[in-house]
Amino acid sequence: MRVTVTGGSGLIGTRLAALLRARGDEVTVLSRGGADGAAGWDPLAGPAPAAALEGRDAVIHLAGEPIAQRWTPAAREAIAASRRTGTANLVAAIEALGQRPRVLVSANAVGYYGNRGAELLTEASAPGSGYLAEVCVAWEQAAMSARELGLRVCVLRTGVVLDRHGGALAKMLPPFRLGVGGPVAGGRQYVSWIALDDLAALYVAALDDQRYVGAFNATAPAPVTNAELSRALGRVLHRPALAPVPAVALKLLYGEMAEIVTDSQNAIPERALALGHGFRHPTLEGALAAALG
Repeated sequence: MRVTVTGGSGLIGTRLAALLRARGDEVTVLSRGGADGAAGWDPLAGPAPAAALEGRDAVIHLAGEPIAQRWTPAAREAIAASRRTGTANLVAAIEALGQRPRVLVSANAVGYYGNRGAELLTEASAPGSGYLAEVCVAWEQAAMSARELGLRVCVLRTGVVLDRHGGALAKMLPPFRLGVGGPVAGGRQYVSWIALDDLAALYVAALDDQRYVGAFNATAPAPVTNAELSRALGRVLHRPALAPVPAVALKLLYGEMAEIVTDSQNAIPERALALGHGFRHPTLEGALAAALG
């Protein structure tokens, strides 16, 4: 299969591109900087380069401004525009091709559901409210517009990705290794998590399996509370995990971005499980042990 991966130089894209190449696929990486052999594309500047898309069997769309930054007005607009406009520019480039890909698999996030407490969230659940939910809804709508071009479109609403090299887990490790980690903002909020290997495997399943159409929750089958996550990480690291981090401290440090860790999404991968998809790391403690080597 010939596959183009946008945002392919990040944590998820790097692992996914390696997995695809290992099975014999031809992978073209598109990134804003165009470093390390990737083709350059600024998603806000205009349509993606036709040469990186023409004749490809599939496109995986991961590109987007990092969420994990202080949400100044400029950052909020950049986060939203990179997903809304960037995805629209990708679809515009696909529309102009003489030979279009058959499949578009696009990233999204469980932030789609907003702050929902302990409510069990499946792909059939309604979108939530708030800034992140609005960004995710617009992102998904832009990706789904490729269906009008005859593509099979699958959107993966991704949870917290567990890998020691990046993302939330990498930021949690230093204080936990020092024995000063603990639950955040009371710890009652649910965390929908997934091991990086399992996320990459879901992307491959969405590429290969014609039944992957529409939105899928890209999360492990067993969400946990933030307190349970803290205790599990403490056990794996053989460190205490009792030092609470109050919500007000997060607000002072990160401003509005604190809602990433204070909001609650109890999302399960109902559709993937119904299709018989298996997870290599279905339990949190096993996933953490694997992620930390």
